[in-house]
Amino acid sequence: MYTRDGLFFILEVSGMKIGFIGTGVMGKSIVKHFLAAGHQVCVYNRTKSKTNELVEQGAVWQNTPAAVTIASEIIFSMVGYPSDVEEIFYGAEGIFSVDVTKKILIDLTTSTPTLAQKIYQTAKEKDAEALDAPVSGGDLGAKNGTLTIMVGGDQTTYDKVVPLFETMGKSYSLQGAAGAGQHTKMANQIMIAGTMTGMTEMLVYAKAAKLNVPKVLETLGGGAAQNWSMDNYAPRILKADYTPGFFVKHFIKDLKIALDEAEKMQLDLPATKLATELYERLAADGFENDGTQALIKLWWS
Repeated sequence: MYTRDGLFFILEVSGMKIGFIGTGVMGKSIVKHFLAAGHQVCVYNRTKSKTNELVEQGAVWQNTPAAVTIASEIIFSMVGYPSDVEEIFYGAEGIFSVDVTKKILIDLTTSTPTLAQKIYQTAKEKDAEALDAPVSGGDLGAKNGTLTIMVGGDQTTYDKVVPLFETMGKSYSLQGAAGAGQHTKMANQIMIAGTMTGMTEMLVYAKAAKLNVPKVLETLGGGAAQNWSMDNYAPRILKADYTPGFFVKHFIKDLKIALDEAEKMQLDLPATKLATELYERLAADGFENDGTQALIKLWWS
């Protein structure tokens, strides 16, 4: 049960037939939450072995996105790039290659607002419903079920799936019509770009000044400099842990989408441009598959 505008809604969502396409770092954890909540989940991933653990826990493997769609009432997708989203929706064995009547399609990928609007329109023409619902919170947020979910689409569709968002996240809201979720995620990534570069340069400065870096982090964490990136990524950096909660290559993709959208609105975002250039340097140095905290490698070997 949940409330909206002072009204109570009761939704029976246990044992729903859910499809999930893309079981990477974050997708795998989200599927685990759905399984734990008692849902029937079928999965597809380009690399089948990445679904092995989920299948052992009760998920059912399907050979194509189309097969996932046929077997499911609600289909989630979470892949790498807009081109991947295009393929799983519009490809020869994609979601739209089969009957999607009355199904709900939810893309969790950080993609383009334009593609989100295209998927929404196609779904509507095929008597289905679609939401763009990119997330923030990284691998830890997915693992702990504390993701922030930014949604674009129709209120009636959103209302139907709120309990599922509740299963995977702690914060979720409808931002507006189709594409609004993606625009909100771009705003989020612009902010993250600033906190990541600030956190990195702070560490570089503190170390060069021969300060006790852990003590600096403790002190700054109690003041105005406190932020999510510092709390979650600085400890990893001090342990030389560059495993990806979020890939460098995917962050570059996100920032480029943000800059493209900003250009369409005739906006100049110089700080975001600089962050993009720094991350592109990092990728060129061979670290595109590291986590975003690897930005420190531009200064520390």
